[in-house]
Amino acid sequence: MQSVVLRARIGVFPDAGGLRRLDHPLDSDRGSPVTWEGKTYRWVEHTGELELSIEAPTETGVFTEALAALGELLGEEPAGEKTRHELSISASDPPALLAEWLSELVFLAETESFVPERAAELELTYPVLHAVVEGRRGEPPPLVKAVTYHMLELAENDRGWHGWVVLDV
Repeated sequence: MQSVVLRARIGVFPDAGGLRRLDHPLDSDRGSPVTWEGKTYRWVEHTGELELSIEAPTETGVFTEALAALGELLGEEPAGEKTRHELSISASDPPALLAEWLSELVFLAETESFVPERAAELELTYPVLHAVVEGRRGEPPPLVKAVTYHMLELAENDRGWHGWVVLDV
């Protein structure tokens, strides 16, 4: 089990005109990711979608980084009351479990105005993920329509683990 608190900002934020790309933390036009403590995530902008690329030393780290990225996308500093949710999610395979994890967090944002901040507990025992997610009530924008299975990926590579998820926005 691993608990991660990421102190990085993502490169794409909602604004009045839709989405805008910031120069920090992505370098110029190349979109090079910034790394904090060996963990990395970055957003790739595309018409009608956001692509989330995640690098982490462990498989569990990919899930915690996905939560951190979504939490920052939905709201930087929610001032609402602290809250936590216990989640048990199952799926047919590891990449599908990553998509279902994000889908559940999006659902909580839409139905309970929940902005996730960290996974207090996260345990992967396929085909089930059990987590206790801490966050705050806020006003997350209705930015994400769906977490898709298009180009969905969760795999180990020579640098650790890599995840790729496309969000329909």
